[in-house]
Amino acid sequence: MSRSGHQQIKSVNFFLFVCFLLSRAPLSHGVPQGSILDPILFSLYLLPLGSIFRKHRLSFHCYADDCQIYVPLKKKDGSSVNHLQTCLEDVKSWLALNFLCFNDSKTEVMVFRPASTGVPCVDLQSLKSFCKPEIVNLGFKMDPELKLESQIGSVVRSSFFHLRQLAKIKHFLARQQFETVIHAFVTVRLDYCNSLYFGVSRSSVFRLQLVQNAAARLLTGTRRCEHIIPVLYSLHWLPVHFRIHFKLLLFVFKCLSNAAPLYLSELLHPFIPSRSLRSADQLLLSVPRTNRKLRGDQAFAVAAPKLWNELPLHVRQAPSLSVFKSCLKTYLFTLAFSTAGLVDISYMISY
Repeated sequence: MSRSGHQQIKSVNFFLFVCFLLSRAPLSHGVPQGSILDPILFSLYLLPLGSIFRKHRLSFHCYADDCQIYVPLKKKDGSSVNHLQTCLEDVKSWLALNFLCFNDSKTEVMVFRPASTGVPCVDLQSLKSFCKPEIVNLGFKMDPELKLESQIGSVVRSSFFHLRQLAKIKHFLARQQFETVIHAFVTVRLDYCNSLYFGVSRSSVFRLQLVQNAAARLLTGTRRCEHIIPVLYSLHWLPVHFRIHFKLLLFVFKCLSNAAPLYLSELLHPFIPSRSLRSADQLLLSVPRTNRKLRGDQAFAVAAPKLWNELPLHVRQAPSLSVFKSCLKTYLFTLAFSTAGLVDISYMISY
């Protein structure tokens, strides 16, 4: 077929597609699948489901048709598992009465535990068949030991794939446009749920830093033999390590501004000295003590107040979210590319 024939076919297909978008149909009930109102309205429909979890005193989170239940388990104590099974039976009954189905094929169970203890001595009974070594929660892969190696590996593979694809169209775009495309396909992957990367191994953060380095070299045309720190500085890009801190501190500010979920806000408490001190009006947060040095210090209730208390006062006193983000990025950027920060970045890049 001639080239003009191909163009005519493409034009017809495009015309039919436009006509399909412009067509109308009456909708007497329900909402179209995939619409922006779908998760909100479905969550409202499932609102009574929360009363069942509360009746059994179980912690839970729901987003549309995804429900997560959290149960603390004790070794050689099966009462909590029995309690969970009773709750699930009530959930199945409620779903059946409301024309919904409990999807056994998508039901997953994960037991979070420290790596040193091995498999806990807890009989999961009928839930044992649903136990998984890895689960995906809203696109984020989680493992029982929270090392997040699988998640980081997935992000690295996907990011490098898109970088190879973007390299093919670099010459067709201006630099500003190409930077926007890199942020849309690569940076968003590095930043998605990156606050959960706090406390992971240094080698894992280094793998993510390699992705950012490759994106900066592709954008600026820098060769691999040239040092990457001046490139990141010229682009005003925060290194991955400081981007993780940025997201974590952003959550703290939202919690203190009543713009975050309650389950996060209730983990932070203002620092109240036992006697009158000058630090009483410094907007500091109380840092709880932990029994486990590694696991405990990675918790949001501990890590977030520590990072917050290290911020300068003018950053903590920011009047709005936009001002706080601007001041925080300036502070972290200065910290990252100062003499002390360069040592840490150089270690990660040349690791």
